[in-house]
Amino acid sequence: MPVPIRVARAPDGVLAYAIPVPPEALPPVAPRDLEAAWDRARAAAAAERWGAPRRLLFRRPDGNSQEMLLADADAACWAEAVDAAHDLGTLSGLSLCLRLLALVEVMTRARWLAGLYALTPDGIDLHPALLRVAAAMPLDAGARFDETGLRRLLSRPIPSGVSP
Repeated sequence: MPVPIRVARAPDGVLAYAIPVPPEALPPVAPRDLEAAWDRARAAAAAERWGAPRRLLFRRPDGNSQEMLLADADAACWAEAVDAAHDLGTLSGLSLCLRLLALVEVMTRARWLAGLYALTPDGIDLHPALLRVAAAMPLDAGARFDETGLRRLLSRPIPSGVSP
């Protein structure tokens, strides 16, 4: 039985999520779902469909809590787009959303990734290898991708543990 995430709307409109696991315990996702989420999020941003801020409260293994706030307009928009299709109230939906945001974040700081995506008139096309790794690689405690681990995985053949 899937572990439930409790979701509540605060009086200020912020959606609060009580997540029973830390970010690094979120499950892998299918690369095709990550690519579709990328496209939906990009379309939502182009249409200016801004979402509510989200407060994520993760339960650490030691029982402590870890908070993450998705208050940036772009992050809230992308989270809203993923939520509409995959329900952020599930571990798989939340994992998809955080992997999408982590992929955007790592692409902004890891210049060496430039060869794994292309800027086109329609947006950004992601290389299948980058999608496979981002779909399967664990997030770190900050819900980001470890750049060293990412580079290592992308420098060798990638097993297709999750179907495209």
